[in-house]
Amino acid sequence: MTDKVRHKLLIAALKEIPFSGYSEASLQAAAKDTGLSLVEVRRHFPHGPTSLIEAFSAMADSEMQERMASAKEPRVRDRISLAVRTRLEAMAPHREAARRAAAFLALPQNAPLAARLLFETVDAMWRAAGDQASDFNYYTKRALLAGVYSSTLLHWLSDSSDGNSDTWAFLDARIEDVMKIQKLRGGLEKSLDKIPNPMDVLVGMTKSRKP
Repeated sequence: MTDKVRHKLLIAALKEIPFSGYSEASLQAAAKDTGLSLVEVRRHFPHGPTSLIEAFSAMADSEMQERMASAKEPRVRDRISLAVRTRLEAMAPHREAARRAAAFLALPQNAPLAARLLFETVDAMWRAAGDQASDFNYYTKRALLAGVYSSTLLHWLSDSSDGNSDTWAFLDARIEDVMKIQKLRGGLEKSLDKIPNPMDVLVGMTKSRKP
């Protein structure tokens, strides 16, 4: 029940956010719209506007994961591209709220929150795409996708093309760039594997010099 009430309050607040931003005014409007008291609102959004941002981001992540559950794209790059697109489409009914969220998170004092929410989003995307990495790739994949998603989000927010076609073309280009980096990285790792370990060489030289 708690999650349902929180979701109900969030949806009500999203109606006001295009006008009042992520503010106490939006929370008060949500209370009035749902007939709940401000005490109840505070219980579900204890950090005020910050809690609203967190809830909106979590809702978009959750909707993206639900839609991705039926994805059948065989290639990883296609599943990741779909995850980014699906996450943006999940926010489409609240585009102005997404714009306000981006502006809120761009403020210097909100940098830690912005970094945390971005990591949670790209992590959810990789998991929705079926990624099970737990080694160094876990971090590099998420770092690369963070750049792709952030730039695509900003493009989407200002896109007025029919069906957001410009954004999807932009996304495809960014994904292609990432694939090139991954291929280059994979080739570099294979080349490095062929290079003898300096310590092994040193040990071999030492042994050969012994009488």
